Formats: sequence, structure tokens, C-alpha cells
Amino acid sequence: MTREEKNQFVDQLASTLGESPIVYLADTSALNAVDTSKLRRSCHSKGIKLQVVKNTLLKRAMDKDDGSDYSELYETLKGTTSLMFADVANAPAKLIREFRKSHDKPLLKGAIIEDAVYIGEENLIALSEIKSREEMIGEIIGLLQSPIKNVIGSLQSGGQTISGLLKTLEERAS
Repeated sequence: MTREEKNQFVDQLASTLGESPIVYLADTSALNAVDTSKLRRSCHSKGIKLQVVKNTLLKRAMDKDDGSDYSELYETLKGTTSLMFADVANAPAKLIREFRKSHDKPLLKGAIIEDAVYIGEENLIALSEIKSREEMIGEIIGLLQSPIKNVIGSLQSGGQTISGLLKTLEERAS
């Protein structure tokens, strides 16, 4: 790769980092070609972009991006680094956990989610349990519907009680 190609790659990577609010760094070094292909297919099916990068070029791209502070992630830039870009905050963590049921890797090096930095494998479970935007909206709608359903149910049961009383009074009057 020539110097000009490296500079173009760094510029593209910096742009991608700036546009992506969710970035995971993973170690995929021990995966063979078949397992790497499986991981890529899994990522593609979940809407996650997987990209293997050189650490030096990634650090240069991180330095170039003025929108976020990546300095906490610099210590994770050792060995093979794969970037995972996603639109849903917990999708890469869930994918890593699922993939690790049958493989030893990938390992979570770190993640940036909406300017919050997570470093280390110990954050994988917490990241996978983060609720997505859609899940949060669903929960809120469910909570808002619950009181309304109770009121409607009470009104409906009350209507049946009143109609039963009227029927009984009508039968007695006859």
C-alpha cells in the first residue's frame, strides 16, 4: 500500500468513525478462514459492518476524527483489530456472545456507544443487555397501554353488571 493509498484509507476510516455512533473493537486473530467467513456472514445478516484494520492506521484515523475522543481505546490497539459498525447498540455484543458459543473468538477489546467508552471483555454481557431504541419504544408503549386496558376492561365488566341488574329488575317487574 502506497503512502497516498494509506492516507486515503485513513481519511475514509476517519469519516466512517465520525458517522458511526456505535463502534466495537474486537480481536479475531485466532479465527481461521472458514470461521472468519462465518463471522462475516453473521455480521452481514445482522446489519453489522465488519472491517479488519491495521492498528497504526486506525490510530491515525481516530486522531483525525475531531468529533470523538478515542484516547481511552489506544491501549486496546494491540494484535489483530476488527471494527464492527452497527446501528443498534447491542447488536455486535449479542453477535459476539452468540458466535462464542461455538468459537473462542472474537474477544471484545472495546466499544464506543454514543460517546460512552467501554474497555475490556468484562463489558460484553452488559453491552449485550443494553436495550435498543426499538425495544425501549416497545416497552414505553406497553407501559402506556396497560392503564388504558385496565380502564376499558373495568368499564366493559361494569357494563355487563349493569345490564344484568336491569334484566333482573325487568324480570321481577313482570
